[in-house]
Amino acid sequence: MTVAEIVVDAFRWWLALGGVVTVVFLPNGIDRVDEDARGAYAFRVLLVPGVLLIWPLVLWRWVRIELKLEGWAARYRPPRAVHLPTAIIFAVAVVIAIATGLAVRQSWPGDIAPQLLEAPDA
Repeated sequence: MTVAEIVVDAFRWWLALGGVVTVVFLPNGIDRVDEDARGAYAFRVLLVPGVLLIWPLVLWRWVRIELKLEGWAARYRPPRAVHLPTAIIFAVAVVIAIATGLAVRQSWPGDIAPQLLEAPDA
């Protein structure tokens, strides 16, 4: 197997497991995780792509809520403590990526004359 085949197979398994989680979670678990989703069936269809991709996080959150490992206040409190550090890290990473790209860019070969391309003979 090549690396590309391994990556494609891993992605297929990831989506297959995500499909199983989606089929179980959206009809049953979403009501327990978010009370506001009760009766909102058109909304659940919009969640399918997200649940397919981040199914481990969905399962983790669902299990924590089902086992009452989080209180109701922590359930709705967003993790805002990491927003500012994450924004700073992303800003610095963008500046580093642009600076690195400009530092390692190749210079244009000015001494080579351009050539006119011709259409292939038919």
